[in-house]
Amino acid sequence: MTATVRPDWVDDELFPFESRFISINGHTVHYVDEGSGPILLFLHGNPTWSFDYSQVIQSLRHEFRCVAVDYPGFGLSVAASGYRYLPAEHAQVIGSFVKELALREITLVAHDWGGPIGLATVQRHPQAFDRLVLTNTWAWPVGTPLVQIMSHAMGSAIGRLLIRQLNLFVDVMVPLGHRLTKPTDEQMSHYQKALDTPARREASAVFPREITASRRFLTDVEAGLTGIAALPTLIIWGDSDFAFGSSELRRWEQTFADHQTVIVKGAGHFVPSDAPEQFAAAIRNWNAQH
Repeated sequence: MTATVRPDWVDDELFPFESRFISINGHTVHYVDEGSGPILLFLHGNPTWSFDYSQVIQSLRHEFRCVAVDYPGFGLSVAASGYRYLPAEHAQVIGSFVKELALREITLVAHDWGGPIGLATVQRHPQAFDRLVLTNTWAWPVGTPLVQIMSHAMGSAIGRLLIRQLNLFVDVMVPLGHRLTKPTDEQMSHYQKALDTPARREASAVFPREITASRRFLTDVEAGLTGIAALPTLIIWGDSDFAFGSSELRRWEQTFADHQTVIVKGAGHFVPSDAPEQFAAAIRNWNAQH
């Protein structure tokens, strides 16, 4: 992938945005910046990129300024040499990104790993953030047995090898995480081609291990939640997620007193792309009330 050049495989109809690139700490970071109005900062999880929010951004860009960024090593972003793709490092990059673009009065929209990465950024730059939208995510050391088992299995040497060599996380997890819709071949291609070589898949291969290995980072984010607990928060929750369920939802509701919860019935893990119309409507309706 050539830095600062949008690859030909990106479909202008599926991803109808201008691709922008910025240099941050030696990384070439790709992002989209569409529309005007209240700022929504979209952070993705694993093994996705800003493409996961494409349909949501198309729906909301007439009312909001939609900024979606790819972490180094994901999507169209290119990591600097020596980058380890750790969640703590991604949080530093996102913090620098917010400062470089001089973003203010931001609503964080965070899914999966975007939760702890984004909330760490909010805690370090509280003056820049006003509100939160959280969807099927977490921000504390994981205690769920199933997720711990998955972390150890997929984060093992064999698991990482399978991810790097076979693009296993994309080919298995993306379809598994959609319950209301089935990703088309063209949509799957955009996840596969973003991680089209073993070297490009290293970023995706690191994340499963870090669910348990980044305990200190997650403990720090958890400890910082009390400092941001007054922020108005919208929780959009797919109730057919293989990774996060009612216990994580209850914890979010207990953490943020000023919250509104929207349950997306039947939605899987990747709620923004599994139920984009409901996702966008939830944000639009919530914004009208605040």
